[in-house]
Amino acid sequence: MVDAKDVQMDSSSKTADAAVAKTEQKPTAAPRSLAQELHHQLASLTTAVDSLEPRYTTLVLRSLPTIRKRTQTPEGSHALKQVIEEAFPLDSPQRQNLLSAFADLNALPEPEAPASMDIDGEPITDSAEPKEATSVKEKEKKKTAKPPRSAALPEADIYLTLLTIVWLLDHKELSKGEQLASHTVQRLQALNRRTLDQLQSRVYFYFARFHELADDEHSLASIRPILLSAQRTSALRRDDDSQATILNLLLRNYFHYNLFEQADKLIANSTFPESAGNAQLARWYFYLGRIRAIQLSYTEAHGHLESAIRRAPAPAIAPGFLQTAYKFCIIVELLMGDIPERSIFRQPVLRDALVPYLQIAQAVRTGNIAQFEETLAKYKGRFRAETTYTLVLRLRHNVIKTALRSISLAYSRIPLSSVCTKLKLDSEEEAEYIVAKAIKDGVIDAQLDHEQGAMKSKDVLDIYSTNEPQRAFHERIQFLMQMHNDSVRAMRYRPGAHTKALESAEEARDRERELAKEIADGGLDSDDDMPEGF
Repeated sequence: MVDAKDVQMDSSSKTADAAVAKTEQKPTAAPRSLAQELHHQLASLTTAVDSLEPRYTTLVLRSLPTIRKRTQTPEGSHALKQVIEEAFPLDSPQRQNLLSAFADLNALPEPEAPASMDIDGEPITDSAEPKEATSVKEKEKKKTAKPPRSAALPEADIYLTLLTIVWLLDHKELSKGEQLASHTVQRLQALNRRTLDQLQSRVYFYFARFHELADDEHSLASIRPILLSAQRTSALRRDDDSQATILNLLLRNYFHYNLFEQADKLIANSTFPESAGNAQLARWYFYLGRIRAIQLSYTEAHGHLESAIRRAPAPAIAPGFLQTAYKFCIIVELLMGDIPERSIFRQPVLRDALVPYLQIAQAVRTGNIAQFEETLAKYKGRFRAETTYTLVLRLRHNVIKTALRSISLAYSRIPLSSVCTKLKLDSEEEAEYIVAKAIKDGVIDAQLDHEQGAMKSKDVLDIYSTNEPQRAFHERIQFLMQMHNDSVRAMRYRPGAHTKALESAEEARDRERELAKEIADGGLDSDDDMPEGF
């Protein structure tokens, strides 16, 4: 007798062995080389042009950071050069133009070929076919193999040019990169293809980046007319990708030279495309927040900066942008009179970058003028390099107001000379003006004694001994009662609505009686004589 459990165990073991055998039979696909990956991207661009689907171009550009890292090695550089040689015809001027960027590539070591195991001079093969058969198959494959596709499409040409520009930027070849980027921009201005929009926006970005890194101080200003012309052209062609990129490049250009009025006019006379990418939207909101902060519109600036932080990429991808956005957001929040949360300063990406701003926030919170002046003097150069120095200077008034509030609570009467000493002001007149302004703004509840030169704080009354809680409670009750009355009023029917319903019901009954009477008298002989509704 064979036990049923043994049968089940045997069947289960057979299925397990079969599953293991299947997994062993399926070898894992080897990763593609950089040359194969580049040919795959060129094929995707061809598909994007043939099918007019921009999502293929989006996928190609999404893989650009990965390919950029791979081209930084000597093997990747040689692979990129090899693909350019295969993609362009021999008599193509663009081929010579791109290969000239790799003139110094000969100094780099050649990539080593993969080693193969040979026995008695013959390579090991998995197939059991004879040599003659394999040689015949190889000859047939060589006859039927297609030559590499040339970069006849402008999209493939611009993509390889973009990779070369990025390669020059990574290898610090600024002069060659600037020349190639300028030449590519001139070529793009003569083309009007919607399939080039996304690639064109990337070319303009690196074109402005090379001029920003140039040694010439006026190099960035010289490209402003080119960017303005490209912005008008992209707006007329409804090229959202180029329009969003160039708008941010123009704002960055204006900020580099502190031309905030021109930047504000550009924002007022242009419309940012809603279909722009998330990265460009984050930059746009960041620049809007900076301009509104300079214009003293702190509430609006804080909203824009928070939007930029929410739309920013992950901290591992763009830590610099996130740090800069948080710096301006913290300062604007302090200028609004609020204190940022301490958890912001504890994030690993922001901990070291926000050390000066943490000390500034502590000085504003406690009203410590000495700590504020010490921090400002210590990190003055850093604030200037980060273009936050002017906004940090505005916080001095907030520190003074906080210190005045604590002084008014601690002293019922204090001379202005002591106030001047505590706040580290230059004269008693300045202290008097500051105290008067604080009293007018409602920061402190006090009065000035001009004859004796002192500040008298009013007695702090117990608010529950006054009618203030009763008044606030009465306002809340009125608000709730008004909301209840509005809701009940909205639920009521219109006057006379029920009478119309009764009239329609009585008319229906009358029609039914007349119909029944006619049927009984034999007046209706066929279905054609039936009234409407039956």
